[in-house]
Amino acid sequence: MDGFASPVVTIDRVTRTFRGKRALDDVSATIHPGQFVAVIGRSGAGKTTLLRCLARALRVDTGTIRFADVDLAALDGRALRGHRARVGMIYQQFNLVRRLRVIDNVLIGRLPHLVGWRRWAAVARWFAPAEHAIALRCLAHVGLVDRVWQRADTLSGGEQQRVAIAKILGQDPRVILADEPVASLDVLNGRLVMDTLRRIASDAGLTVVATLHHVDYARVYADRVLGLRAGSLVFNGPPAELTGAMLVDIFGEYPAPLSTSEALSAPALA
Repeated sequence: MDGFASPVVTIDRVTRTFRGKRALDDVSATIHPGQFVAVIGRSGAGKTTLLRCLARALRVDTGTIRFADVDLAALDGRALRGHRARVGMIYQQFNLVRRLRVIDNVLIGRLPHLVGWRRWAAVARWFAPAEHAIALRCLAHVGLVDRVWQRADTLSGGEQQRVAIAKILGQDPRVILADEPVASLDVLNGRLVMDTLRRIASDAGLTVVATLHHVDYARVYADRVLGLRAGSLVFNGPPAELTGAMLVDIFGEYPAPLSTSEALSAPALA
């Protein structure tokens, strides 16, 4: 996390269509550095499509997405690879090599920054002491230094997701995109993961954009909420303005709370 600062992300009248159906329909929003932005909506509302467009894994049909003054549509080759290296993607499935140790998984996040013989050495799982120091610092950020030598498949689901976050931090990203990062976790482990992402946004000044299934998480952790309905942005504001009527407008009904949502009333990690 010693590289470039988080940019202002500008989404300007973006449309993306799949087989004649608009997954994103004239979406506009501005995301400021260091913000934690939650994206909510029903399945199929366009949440994952929006994240994939921000990562430039998908091209938009019309409109523009800019990171600072860089139009993502103009990127190709080395510039596109550089953008993707600076955008950390966190998935519901953790995306770890389960048979490798925790430290080795985090070191994989350093690969985009290695060139020449150092990259070839990394393929053989040899990393310089400086790279190990970075990996340990990333694990300290997620509270898992004591798990350094364990295999990833011996950890709980919540711990594996926090290792995945440490691996992404190893990329030295400008923006972290998280696609349903707690959907497969129970409330306690989900809370630990969300605490970690919130702390990264607050302390490291990184922008975090997370799609979330449960509104409870958005209310507690987000600075801003984007509400998508059938590809259209129908809400863009602070969580305090998410009224019951607005939630019905986004979801078509009032969303069910977490079964133990009182566990979200305060951060779990110091």
